[in-house]
Amino acid sequence: MRKYRTLTGLISPFLPLWLGLRKTKGKEDGKRIRERFGIASIPRPKGRLLWLHAASVGEANSVLFLISKIRERFPHVKLFLTTGTVTSARLMQARLPQGVIHQYAPVDTPQATRRFMRHWQPQLAFWVESEFWPNLIETADRWQCYMGVINARMSERSYLKWKKHPAMISDMLSCFDLMFAQSEEDGARLKILGAKEVVCIGNLKYDAAMLPCDEAELLRLKNGVGRRPLWLAASTHPGEEEMVAEAHRLLASMRPDLLTVIVPRHPERGSEIAKMLKAEWRVAQRSMQASLAADTQIYIADTLGELGLFYRLCEIVFMGGSLVRHGGQNPLEAARLSCAIVMGEHTHNFDAMLRDMEKLGIILRAKNAQSLAAHIAQLLNDATLRITMQTNVRRWVESKSGTAERLLELLSPLLEVKEKST
Repeated sequence: MRKYRTLTGLISPFLPLWLGLRKTKGKEDGKRIRERFGIASIPRPKGRLLWLHAASVGEANSVLFLISKIRERFPHVKLFLTTGTVTSARLMQARLPQGVIHQYAPVDTPQATRRFMRHWQPQLAFWVESEFWPNLIETADRWQCYMGVINARMSERSYLKWKKHPAMISDMLSCFDLMFAQSEEDGARLKILGAKEVVCIGNLKYDAAMLPCDEAELLRLKNGVGRRPLWLAASTHPGEEEMVAEAHRLLASMRPDLLTVIVPRHPERGSEIAKMLKAEWRVAQRSMQASLAADTQIYIADTLGELGLFYRLCEIVFMGGSLVRHGGQNPLEAARLSCAIVMGEHTHNFDAMLRDMEKLGIILRAKNAQSLAAHIAQLLNDATLRITMQTNVRRWVESKSGTAERLLELLSPLLEVKEKST
């Protein structure tokens, strides 16, 4: 990691320019930009401090239930969570339990990570999943706090990439005292790459709470939809909206009153998507307060934190990031709310989970816009199939729960230690 540390140290003078450019694109929070340089915006709380680091929305949501349990059972432990995206920061401000601190993760330079650790001085540090930043890991290790990984994963694709850099990944993984892996496959790959101790306990995301929903707004939207057939394209990525529009075209030839709802993974893309689709379709854009009218054909829900609302509105869901080579978005939130789910073929982010779902017949696979339209048409027309998939996928998620409690029991010896306030 020495070469990486030297290189990132040399480029650190250019970071203000880089972060400034990201700010103009809405990818950085101008009011809290100092946090990205490792400069804390609030004082460190006194006492034993547990730091959790999550990459983005999905990883952060997966530990909310665990955070609540720790707060209840170990009130003497102070918690703070870091994430790296504007979207995750906004959602965590609304969803974190009272008293839990959120900060932006520092950029991965020696200078920023040292400032960060010098201020926070955590006794315990846990990464969520596979957000491995060499400087942040090495700096935390030098601080001699207990380090672990929660919900650790190592996909086959990532494993093959890291095998080309064995020294770097081995140096990073050896810094962690313990890793709680999502599956036996993940655990085996992590051990081969250099992890010291791995325990396989299951996927924490199965225990996540249902996404929140404004019930009054749900009723208003249901009244606006009426008896029209509808489906949802959730967490879409660039290149997918065109395929969703093509699927809508094919479906609308059979169901002229069809409503397609698109929730882009990054809400700031809403206007770009609307501009692309308005030439052919009657489009309403939620962020512009456009109403869902009787003649709306495509509704773009480009707002933050409302997926729970649209999973409840739409029984049929296509999960994005899977028709393009992104790796797929997590289908569990939709499954927990009893949606019939269709996904594309590019789902390496959730290989083990989706193999399980396919064996049970609780998910459908689409290769392109044509097969996506065929699956949506099948689910719209066959109520028995749709209801069976909805019921079975919810029961499957419920059967997988319990990882958070198992994890909490394993963490208890670390969390029970009480220290005098400093």
